[in-house]
Amino acid sequence: MCWRLEALQTLIGSIEKRIKMQHRSNETSQRVETIPGIGVLGATAIVATAADPTVFRSGRDFAAWIGLVPRQDSTGGKQKLGPISKQGDRYLWRILVVGAIAVLRRAQENPGKYPWLTQLLARRPLKVVAVALANKMARTPGPRRHL
Repeated sequence: MCWRLEALQTLIGSIEKRIKMQHRSNETSQRVETIPGIGVLGATAIVATAADPTVFRSGRDFAAWIGLVPRQDSTGGKQKLGPISKQGDRYLWRILVVGAIAVLRRAQENPGKYPWLTQLLARRPLKVVAVALANKMARTPGPRRHL
């Protein structure tokens, strides 16, 4: 049993090395990593999955493609926003939400550095704020411009 675990750890280590090499050689991936909450794995996944950013007209379209925006139930010219759709790329959705939770944990430890997050956390539950922050991370204009 122990040798299987060691073999899996070796395999995971070699895969992580390949991902890091890919990240270091890709300028776009390095730019995406500058967004708080997005690391090497998230940056390489975003760049690999959304290879052509010109297909998205706006940041909201990109966030909707991932599934981070409210579902719209519009009728008769009246817009009604529903719950977060969660339709789209589940892997990127999860990476962005987990990254947002990490940023929120940092904000809770140092409230002076993230005052707007601290105020939002006072009014809303952690996971709701995490999805809102993930949405904001997906809408950040810098990375899409350079993708």
